[in-house]
Amino acid sequence: MPTIHVCPLSRLHDTVAATRASHVVSLLGAGAEVPRLTGIKAGRHLFIGVSDIVEPLDGYVLAGAEHMEQLLAFTRTWGRESPLVLHCWAGISRSTAAAYIAACALAPERDEADIAAALRKASPSATPNARFVALADDLLGRRGRMVDAIRSIGRGAEAMEGTPFLLRLGDS
Repeated sequence: MPTIHVCPLSRLHDTVAATRASHVVSLLGAGAEVPRLTGIKAGRHLFIGVSDIVEPLDGYVLAGAEHMEQLLAFTRTWGRESPLVLHCWAGISRSTAAAYIAACALAPERDEADIAAALRKASPSATPNARFVALADDLLGRRGRMVDAIRSIGRGAEAMEGTPFLLRLGDS
């Protein structure tokens, strides 16, 4: 069964090696140095330079529809033969939102609330970036159901850094 793995930057190399991932998405600030990963071809590593904010803030990059379109296009090219790894700085907000978005996009038959519940079960600290989710909800035509589902699981447990976890595309 295809799996999506989420981790903080500090655990990226270990997570990619342990999972034998074929595709990686890095969600870091626009000026961040993107790590080169052994075994991941350049075309299979997407960098999205976006800040973890939900409203405009001087000096930061607010997520826009174009960022979510990049994420959706990239995840749709993932052949699912090997895991997909998504990471951000802490593995709590941007990457958990991206995992939720990818799961909703790649398993359109699954209920948004079920995916959100699986996310919460997999990661007690997950606090998906609300702007990412709202933008993707609109792009995927989910009519607010993604936003409502994430709102229903609430803010995750306080943590400086998330623990790596996996989210299955099938029933959890």
